[in-house]
Amino acid sequence: MASKITIVGAGNVGGTTAQRLAEKHVTELILLDIAKEMAQGKALDLMETGPLYGYDTKIVGTDDYSLTEGSDLVIITSGVPRKPGMSRADLLKTNTGIVKSVTEQVIKKSPNAILLVVSNPLDAMTHVAFRISGFPRQRVLGMAGALDSARFRCFIAQELNVSVKSVHALVLGGHGDSMVPALRLTTVAGIPVSELIPKKRLDALVQRTRDGGAEIVKLLKQGSAFYAPSGAIVEMVESILKDNRKILPCAARCEGEYGFQNLFVGVPVKLGIQGMEEIIEVSLSPEEKQALEKSAHAVRDLCNRVDQLL
Repeated sequence: MASKITIVGAGNVGGTTAQRLAEKHVTELILLDIAKEMAQGKALDLMETGPLYGYDTKIVGTDDYSLTEGSDLVIITSGVPRKPGMSRADLLKTNTGIVKSVTEQVIKKSPNAILLVVSNPLDAMTHVAFRISGFPRQRVLGMAGALDSARFRCFIAQELNVSVKSVHALVLGGHGDSMVPALRLTTVAGIPVSELIPKKRLDALVQRTRDGGAEIVKLLKQGSAFYAPSGAIVEMVESILKDNRKILPCAARCEGEYGFQNLFVGVPVKLGIQGMEEIIEVSLSPEEKQALEKSAHAVRDLCNRVDQLL
């Protein structure tokens, strides 16, 4: 991928994302963090891995935003991670300030970049980046549904003892407790999942998907998930920069789609070189529609709280 990408936040998510992108042969990566030496150390370690994995990616660790100038895409992972017992919403005030500051600085150097937000609470932080940047909605996206769908696919594959490649799933709504796994659109080799897994077990897998992040936070005790989130980020980035036009669920600003006005929420999106090329509207059952509206309401509440902080 001939491109320049900036990753803001060199923690576990940012560092692992940098590794995966280097292995995809991105031309240039800027790994930026207020902890300058940590960013430099991870960048150097990744550069020294190049001869072993056969990539020539230029990787620079820094705390200097001037080095991010001319980025094609900026990934914002910075923010305070969850601790056991915390919800994503508990991070709202602190991370609003962080994402606001980061966005202000990156857009000065890369006014034509696509912004991909990963910080939690995801939908609300994407709203912050959109408001502060003034970018068109096509160039501000949040990574959520791709991760949530991957988790759901993983749990279904484990339940049925089949390859994850045979499982296709779609998770809509906010990246939180109210996310909406669309069961009618979830299949295994084209077979509706409801025909393969009893309702009680399927309901349990849906709940485990909703609790997927919290489950890992509880197990790790310090920090949160980073392998799967970085994988979801790279899947989105690759579709954008290679103009693959993959349809992936992610947080996008709806302006009438699904009946929502001016709201970032998880929906299927065609991702190409311009960012969000199209929001794909699918027919939902009355139950799915009701659940999506409930999820969207929770997201709007968070965004209203964010607006009071900005």
